[in-house]
Amino acid sequence: AMCRASATRITAVIPCFGYARQDKKDKARAPITGKLVANLIQTAGVDRVVTLDLHASQIQGFFDIPVDNLYAESLIVRYIKQKPGPKAIVSPDAGGVKRAKSISDVLGADLVIIHKERKKANEVEAMTLVGDVLGKVCFLVDDMADTCGTLQLAAATLKEKGAQDIYA
Repeated sequence: AMCRASATRITAVIPCFGYARQDKKDKARAPITGKLVANLIQTAGVDRVVTLDLHASQIQGFFDIPVDNLYAESLIVRYIKQKPGPKAIVSPDAGGVKRAKSISDVLGADLVIIHKERKKANEVEAMTLVGDVLGKVCFLVDDMADTCGTLQLAAATLKEKGAQDIYA
């Protein structure tokens, strides 16, 4: 419709990129659906994409047009700074450690990691805490949440280990 209306340029602002987890093959004959979605967006006539905190930066490479991946980390840091008390930045899984470390470095806060063992997709069997949260204000930092089961279990684990307050 925008192309037919003679738009000179079309920029798609996509705060949540669908199929972001389908960015690589995890088994034989599995599709890389993130690439398909990128192709569909381009075929629709989009000239540029603006997105927020992509699950994996490699998704930018799926496009043959410019992609601006904006980061919300500075806003998160500003929010956390407002909260009083000793702080711990918590990654509820191994995939979020890089992001949590970056935030903890900026704040000078402790980094805590939760190791989770899965029974199957979206079903966690056990969570092990690596670090100390006793009496601390904990901030769970995750890159993506679908059922929020991991965040719920992580919060319960932090509470059990003596966290003062928990934010996710």
